[in-house]
Amino acid sequence: MTRVVVGMSGGVDSSLAAAILKDKGYDVVGLFMHNWKETGDDGVCTAEQDYADVRRVCNIFDIPYYTVDLSKEYWDGVFSHFVEEYKRGRTPNPDVLCNREIKFGAFKREAEKIGADYVATGHYCGVWHSDEGRTYLTRAQDDNKDQTYFLNQVSEEQIKNVLFPLQPLTKTEVRGMAEKLGIPTAHKKDSTGVCFIGERNFRKFLSEYVPMKKGEIRTLDGRVIGEHEGVYFYTVGQHKGFGLGGVKGCDNVKPWYVIRKDVENNVLYVCQGEPDELYSTELFTEGFHFITDTIPDGKEVLCRIRHRQPLQKATFFRTDEGARVVFCDKQRAVAPGQYCVLYDDRICLGGGVINRAN
Repeated sequence: MTRVVVGMSGGVDSSLAAAILKDKGYDVVGLFMHNWKETGDDGVCTAEQDYADVRRVCNIFDIPYYTVDLSKEYWDGVFSHFVEEYKRGRTPNPDVLCNREIKFGAFKREAEKIGADYVATGHYCGVWHSDEGRTYLTRAQDDNKDQTYFLNQVSEEQIKNVLFPLQPLTKTEVRGMAEKLGIPTAHKKDSTGVCFIGERNFRKFLSEYVPMKKGEIRTLDGRVIGEHEGVYFYTVGQHKGFGLGGVKGCDNVKPWYVIRKDVENNVLYVCQGEPDELYSTELFTEGFHFITDTIPDGKEVLCRIRHRQPLQKATFFRTDEGARVVFCDKQRAVAPGQYCVLYDDRICLGGGVINRAN
């Protein structure tokens, strides 16, 4: 019998993925990852609550389950990079590295140790195997939940024996199916926040790892109009959270937006309304990772610069540093440190870390 090891988080998505595969006749094994060790205010390890849900689901469907501690791998391969990117004044996306280094890296290797023919997850995405034997990452049926953005750094080798049972389903359908099957996590709230770390007071959390220092908030012409709590906290395009009330000489009805961050001098530059400086016609990446096939210069592609952004038309050009992506329509708030992910229709081609935009 074909063995599938399912990465189970305790949420509804991975729970239903395991149930679907069990119903199809696979030899299903659940594997839960401990990637971040911390106790909550009640003194209980937060991961234990999720593991309890994994146990409940697996017992219902007669699925054997195990747990694996990957906290060192997570710290070395994901979190340390996350902290360093913030120290550079950028806005990193740890979920992308978490998928490459942990879920489809260290976790997959652990699954193979217990005899996995395939690995499965509750991601909203799919794979397509061509007649030539190549494997491609494809978008989910539910565009609102599609998670290929977060998988843009995986390799063809990492996904060639992976199953994504939720590819054809919407989130509403997933919850409905889970409820009918009696899955206790059918209406469990989706996890948010930093990958495997979850929801928390982010400023307080980040300040434990990145030294924060108050500094000036300036307009683009250099006028000091306020004080920020630490330049690392802010993201290009952000329009809340810097406490600017009535600023003398300004129209205080219009919202203020972060335009850029000067990390070296600890200065946050802001502007009111939707200025031209908030929009870019092109961006440049640091390197560019293709999942399966490369593409030629001048190819028209679809792209997104943040999760859940509607796909945008653009043109790809290779550079010595990575890629230059020229937008058909100007893009708002292109944030260095985030990923630019490219698509050819429903195939996710790959992505690169945004370095700068013009």
